[in-house]
Amino acid sequence: MDLPIYWVDAFTDRVFRGNPAAVVPLESWPEDALLQSIANQNGLSETAYFVRTGPSRAQLRWFTPEVEVDLCGHATLATAHVLFSELGQTESPFVFDTKSGPLSVARRGPMIELDFPSRPAQPAEPTGDLLRGLRRKPEQVLLSERMWLCVYGSPDDVIGLAPDHAALALTVPGRVIVTAPGRDCDFVSRFFAPDAGVPEDPVTGSAHCTLAPYWADRLGKTRLHARQVSRRSGELWCELAGSRVRIAGYGSPYLRGRIAV
Repeated sequence: MDLPIYWVDAFTDRVFRGNPAAVVPLESWPEDALLQSIANQNGLSETAYFVRTGPSRAQLRWFTPEVEVDLCGHATLATAHVLFSELGQTESPFVFDTKSGPLSVARRGPMIELDFPSRPAQPAEPTGDLLRGLRRKPEQVLLSERMWLCVYGSPDDVIGLAPDHAALALTVPGRVIVTAPGRDCDFVSRFFAPDAGVPEDPVTGSAHCTLAPYWADRLGKTRLHARQVSRRSGELWCELAGSRVRIAGYGSPYLRGRIAV
């Protein structure tokens, strides 16, 4: 089987920054084991696969090197970039059918905007594994349906965290957002996902489904400029719209090729 593959750095306007995702267009769905093997071979935090079902619609799935996930922002942005910039898609918005329901993407000038579900967090008691893993106690801890949200006082607190990833891997749920107010943006964050085989994700669109409602409430505004302060870093422009979060960013193409499996 010979398949096209694209590599796009998402949430950045330059290569070698943001979050790299592989995108593999398919004519039909092969066995899941093959999808997982390709994702593992790619070694990126996510590989996205899609099968078109109409002029402006497709089924979309995302795989880390270890598991399939139900929501991924940067690989959705990367897939939209491939459709609009590489495969001649002209109609916008475009709808992806996913495990998290229909997700629409649209061109917004040079950026792509994702329409994702809002997943707000509620105050929660941290577990010992979480605190041991973070190695620095947060000022506030909340929990959404799938992720911890740990709030610190300054960007330096977030940038300076050196987590114990072995301890974080014992945390349930095993996905952790750390965040703080920004200096030249509204807020900063980092994201750890040991349960998905990703110790630290460079830029995480889906985490902003939880970050945006928290910071919108705290800052009293619905439009937010965010920066994920991983080593690669990336920028996102978010808008809380009721039960949805719109997340916009740039995509930068890095590779076009073929894979033989």
